[in-house]
Amino acid sequence: MAEMKCNKKMFKFDKTYYREKVDLLGGIDEAGRGPLAGPVAAACVILPKGYELDGLNDSKKLTANQREKLEPEIKKAAIDWSVAFCPPQLIDRINILEATKMAMIISYQLLKIKPQLLLIDALKINYFSVEHYGIIKGDATSAAIAAASILAKQARDKYMVNLHELYPVYGFSKNKGYPTRCHYECLNIHGPCDEHRFSFRGVS
Repeated sequence: MAEMKCNKKMFKFDKTYYREKVDLLGGIDEAGRGPLAGPVAAACVILPKGYELDGLNDSKKLTANQREKLEPEIKKAAIDWSVAFCPPQLIDRINILEATKMAMIISYQLLKIKPQLLLIDALKINYFSVEHYGIIKGDATSAAIAAASILAKQARDKYMVNLHELYPVYGFSKNKGYPTRCHYECLNIHGPCDEHRFSFRGVS
């Protein structure tokens, strides 16, 4: 019941941004800023005005099974959606914050239909020509941002599962590149691979 209450509040929050000449509202969020390996992902989602989806929430508050069920529902309902990645090599070159912003910008650029207003989780990005706002804890506040958080998380997790086939010794299918004890032990034994972020503490 508490989850449903939070869900309703998220949709009500987004409704406050709809007004004359604003019918297309987009949400942007990222996944994978903290891992030691793999890309940072960002998604941009435009949900239909007035649309509601039971169970929608910040991806971090959902189980893997819940995210798996919500992902196709979001994609089916969305007016448009996209996911973008920035690789670890770029993260090392420009830092994780700038790479995150770049992934967010690319996810917006990939949309075939552009929103008239953007809500972005936490960050303020000056690139966008449309009206945009950085929302603190946006993935737990805005339905559009929460939807983006799920798509970004799902896309990145699948990427890391595939990466496990190339580099099975690091356990990427389980840890998704995050700094777990097992991941650190694997790094101590095998050293880093090309998909690791060498600028992150504990990698090299």
